[in-house]
Amino acid sequence: MKAAAQSISSQGFPSSWGSFRVGGAVIAGQSPDRSDSAVLGAWLDQKVPQTVKQHWRTLYSISHSRRRGQPVERDWRQHHNQGVWREVQEERRQESIPRGVCLSMCPIRELQDREAQNLLHRFEVLSGTERERWPRADPSGVVKEYARPAAGKDSTRPSDLRPPAVLLKTVFYLVDNIAASPTLRPWTEVYDFVFDRLRSVRQDMIIQRVSGADCVAVLERTVRFLIYASYRLCGEPLRLYDPRINDTHLQESLSWLLECYTSGKHPNQEEFQALGLLYNLGSSRATQHTMELPERIRSSPVMHLALSVSRAFMERNPVRLLRLAHSLDFLQSCALHRHLETCRRDLLLIYSHGHSSKNCRFPLHKLAHILALDVPLTNQLCQAHGVEVHGNSVVFSKTSFTEPEAGKLQCAHFHDLVDRKQRDLTVGSIIHGCT
Repeated sequence: MKAAAQSISSQGFPSSWGSFRVGGAVIAGQSPDRSDSAVLGAWLDQKVPQTVKQHWRTLYSISHSRRRGQPVERDWRQHHNQGVWREVQEERRQESIPRGVCLSMCPIRELQDREAQNLLHRFEVLSGTERERWPRADPSGVVKEYARPAAGKDSTRPSDLRPPAVLLKTVFYLVDNIAASPTLRPWTEVYDFVFDRLRSVRQDMIIQRVSGADCVAVLERTVRFLIYASYRLCGEPLRLYDPRINDTHLQESLSWLLECYTSGKHPNQEEFQALGLLYNLGSSRATQHTMELPERIRSSPVMHLALSVSRAFMERNPVRLLRLAHSLDFLQSCALHRHLETCRRDLLLIYSHGHSSKNCRFPLHKLAHILALDVPLTNQLCQAHGVEVHGNSVVFSKTSFTEPEAGKLQCAHFHDLVDRKQRDLTVGSIIHGCT
């Protein structure tokens, strides 16, 4: 290579060119102008040996890649094939994703194992065999239960995974035949069963990386169910209902759903964007996400109302928030209800400072209207916060306001604002969004 480069220099370059390297040897002259590139190419074809030209092109390609910040592979040709390489990798990734082939709500092997071990839920037992020592499974009612990933346990077998269409069918069964059933009691047990089976559905979706319309349909019903349960089971004993666990799964499902909405337009997007904001009032992350939404979504009536409620909450204006709450539909009120206790507490605190006077009497019925409660519950709420009630009047004092004792206020007793909106709505219509 060195000898070849020296033979080039002996033949001479135009005097207007500077020195540069070819194959490790320094060539005299000045660097050519852009206008001389064609002349240089023709001259190289005549004067430079093929081996030197090939080495020069290799070095130029690597140097050019480094200047652009691209990684330099041992084989420089890989830079020209990155597009093809990415396509191959994507095809391999798609081939490695397991695809479910189980066409029933529960894999046959799990059904047989749980039947043999007497682990069937009473909602899955074949009618007429409930009193037998070993109740038999109802093939049309057994639903795959959630199983934690464990070492040595393969959860990706296609025979144990349900395809998207079957997962959606399973969700419809859980909503229509279990959650909305008027005969299955108590509802805490109904919730526990549906919660576990919906978790199993999401597990199958994650393993198969399900996306698209079926994924959105499953997540929308999951979010509605969890929001409704957070309202209906509020105040239940912790052994029957854990609000923190429900909140964790609701936030995860809602986040997944909102991420799915970024792939295109969906008819229920405004509804769930509003539900997410109302459920997470005061969250800077939720507010920022809302502000980054397209104008067509933020300007919709349902989002405009949710943004107004959020603003009233951030400004600590409980009077305006409670007034706006009357305009929310039932499920939106369910999402808001966990903030109502704080809102009413803030209102009594503000009034205790603003109307603090021995001679000031505030009408009890007017306060009840502002708090969206009946008069007896308003009286109970005032007493819990140290606010005096004399007959039909309230006496506010900034020195007498106190925080209620833990557990003194039963959340379920203060649901009037939400209860009035349910009217004739069934659980099925609420979860399916047919309101």
